[in-house]
Amino acid sequence: MQQRKFTSEQLAQMESRYRARLINSLSGFKSANLVGTIDAQGQTNLSIVSSVIHIGSNPPLLGFINRPNSVERHTLENILQTGVFTLNSVAADFAPLAHQTSARYAKQQSEFDAVGLTPQFETGFDAPFVLESELKMALTLKEHHRIKVNKTEMVIGQVEQIHLPSDALKADGYLDVEAMDLVTLSGLDSYHTTQRLFRLEYAKPDKKLSPLTVDGAESQWPRGHDKYS
Repeated sequence: MQQRKFTSEQLAQMESRYRARLINSLSGFKSANLVGTIDAQGQTNLSIVSSVIHIGSNPPLLGFINRPNSVERHTLENILQTGVFTLNSVAADFAPLAHQTSARYAKQQSEFDAVGLTPQFETGFDAPFVLESELKMALTLKEHHRIKVNKTEMVIGQVEQIHLPSDALKADGYLDVEAMDLVTLSGLDSYHTTQRLFRLEYAKPDKKLSPLTVDGAESQWPRGHDKYS
């Protein structure tokens, strides 16, 4: 495949939306999640993000990046006000509705109502989940950082609840997200479903690379990957 090269000078001279699409595509496939929040007056908000990352497992921490707070950012404002939020994975059957939450609705307009998704509340936790999502998490705010280089905002939350389908949870703790038909995002607007190639055993310097065996079922290399055995 023929290669192209872009220098920093060329990137700086690009039309802004073209550059945004290109740079947002560089990190490859990203998870699609809806952030559910509520303000002190009970107004709900829902926003799609593609920047959720694993921070740590003990305590269980997840983070995401919020765009610069140069205009009203209802998601960030609500999290800082209440200290709680939810993350809700996006499945293929409601991905278009999830994408629509990226529109700039007025603060008094709930994205739940605007796009046709359903707020779900759990006793003892204020922020709304998305009823249609099979994988959803309740988080409490632990840290909030402004990234100086571009004024984006990083939010780090501790996982307080996890809601997931029993069948997707494997004996070794692995969560089969593909079984839930979750989508991934590339760039700003391209949605994808996935196909798992294999799970691999824990890598050690003096051990032959092998597919992972779970629940007594020995997996095999897919066709074309047996060169590693």
